[in-house]
Amino acid sequence: MATASVNVTIRMDRDLKEQAEEFLSEVGMNMTTAVNVFLRQMVRVGKIPFTIAVDRPNETTIAALMEGDRLAYDPNVKGYKDLDELFAELNKEDE
Repeated sequence: MATASVNVTIRMDRDLKEQAEEFLSEVGMNMTTAVNVFLRQMVRVGKIPFTIAVDRPNETTIAALMEGDRLAYDPNVKGYKDLDELFAELNKEDE
């Protein structure tokens, strides 16, 4: 016996929708199937079926990012136009 179906309308960013539809097409699904899979899994396990978390960098990563910014904007730091110039400089130091 088939259950009655209902229409559900949701709003989302246009780019997100297009990216999701492209991915789902690659795995052989449409948006309706994907949403139904998500909701069935949620109801079955009694929770959101994936971890929702904020990815915050640790203190070491923050320090490295700040150091990178400092070096990028410090006019006294030597820069190179390309890797060949960098390696040429490194090879001079080895001699």
